[in-house]
Order: sequence, then C-alpha cells, then structure tokens
Amino acid sequence: MTKLKEMMIFSGNANRPLAEDICRHLHVELSHADVRKFSDGETYVEIGENVRGKDIFVVQPTCTPVNDHLMELILMADALRRASARRITTVIPYYGYSRQDRKVAPRVPISAKVVAEMLMAVGVRRVLTMDLHSGQIQGFFNIPVDNMYAAPVLLKDISQDFAGKDVIMVSPDAGGVERTRAFAKRLKAGLAIIDKRRERANESEAMNVIGNVTGKYAILLDDMVDTAGTLCAGAEILMKEGAKEVYAYCSHAVLSGPAIERINASKIKKLVVTNSIPLRNCAKDCNKIKVLSVSELLGDSIRCIHNEDSVSSLFI
Repeated sequence: MTKLKEMMIFSGNANRPLAEDICRHLHVELSHADVRKFSDGETYVEIGENVRGKDIFVVQPTCTPVNDHLMELILMADALRRASARRITTVIPYYGYSRQDRKVAPRVPISAKVVAEMLMAVGVRRVLTMDLHSGQIQGFFNIPVDNMYAAPVLLKDISQDFAGKDVIMVSPDAGGVERTRAFAKRLKAGLAIIDKRRERANESEAMNVIGNVTGKYAILLDDMVDTAGTLCAGAEILMKEGAKEVYAYCSHAVLSGPAIERINASKIKKLVVTNSIPLRNCAKDCNKIKVLSVSELLGDSIRCIHNEDSVSSLFI
C-alpha cells in the first residue's frame, strides 16, 4: 500500500478545486495555508501547519491574474522553505509566461526563464507541470522538471465521442504539427495543417488547408486557447474546405479578451479543455465548452514523485 504520510499538499487561490480533486484522488487532506491580500494589494501568506521534514506539493497554476498567482506561489514556497520543509515541489498545471521563451526582438526579456529563476531562488526543488508551450522551458531550470501531457485524457474523450466517425486531426499552425501527428497516429486518423500568417500578437489570419478535410469531422488541436482567434479562424476555413463539423481540443483554457464571444459566434461545434485553469463565469455559461479533469493524472504524478517512482508509466 502506498505510504503518503510524509506528504502534504497546499494550494494557492488560483485553482483550489483542482487541488481538492487531487487530494480526494490521493486520499489525503488539503493542508491549510492562509493566502490573502493586505488592503494595499500586497500578498500575505501564512502556512497553518507544521511542515518540518515533510515532502511538500504546492498546486498553483499561474493563470489570470498571472502576477498575483505567481506571487502567491513564490511567497508560499519561501514560507515553506523557512519552515524547514524537506522538499518543495510546485505543481503548476499551467505555466504562465511560457509564450515568452526566447528573444524574438531586440531588448525583450525571456520571461519564462525569469519565472524559473524566481522559483529556484525561493527554494523550489522540483517542478511538475503540464503541456508546456515549448519543451525547451525545462532547460531553464537547474532542478528536475516533469512535463506531463494531457494527451491520455484528451485521447480518451475523442475515442469515446468520435467512435466510428471519419475523423481528421488538424494542426492550427506549423508549430503544432508534431503534437497533432502523435494524436492522429494514436487514433489512426488523417492529418491536416492550417497554413496561417500571424500579423500581430494574439491575431492570426488563416490562409489555406494542407490536407483533405471534405466530409470529415475535423478536430483542431492546440496546447492553449487564449483569445481564440486562431481556432475560430481555423474552424472557418475548415468549413469552407468542406469539413462536416469542426471541434477543438486544448489543454489550457486561458480564454482572455473576446474569446467567449468569438467561440459563440464561430463554426466550432464544441471546445474541449481541461481544468488546468478554472473557467471564468462567462466561460462556464458557454454551452460550447466542455471541461475534462486532469486531477487523476496530476495526482498519480504526485504519488510517483513522492514515492521516488518513475513517472514514465503515465506517458502514452
């Protein structure tokens, strides 16, 4: 029987329901931490339990408001280190600032590296995350990083909902081809690519489709959906090219700005996301959005890390 007595799981305010689901899966209690704000907006953290010599996991996606949730995570890690925790692992289902992972212009920061340095500086000794925007972010850390994939959860849903249907997996851009090809191989489905030109940040123009989507159920696959411009433009051109219906699967539901309005007005039949990021109220009310849970995947990963077992068995 798995022994988890020396493990404690804490959560910031970013996604407490996910942390609670992970705890239920592991049959442990969510440990107490007081995380709130002073009247001037500064973040206040106080750990409410003895953590000396314990293996600590802090569940905190750095989603909107990104800076507030990042500061909560940083201060919680510092408080735990100063309270003599044996090891601190940050469980970051969604890694904020991940899109700024290289210099694309003069005099710009590599923000994903800055966040990594901050986490290491306050005593974090391991990072568990999911579907990083780019794999090289793991190299920004000098500590172990476990980058899990939501693929098992997404593939299971696709297999159930599209059994017996003529499915084609579609990459919304050239950068996502490797991910989409892996899904297509698992599902024994076809592969298509949307050739698009990005004119400015958060805006994109779909140009044409590489591959035959006529009469097929087209499934767009991406790691995150932010303003939904890419997915909605992709769905439009897929329908013009003769797709029967268009669906979209994404790991992280950022859904900022006009995303919900665009999705409601788009040709997308259903957008399937995970609960790595909690949905805003307007997103919860959108009948086109379906949420899948990754609590079991993250819970099993936490158990493996705590027991010093390999997490490779959780990859497909």
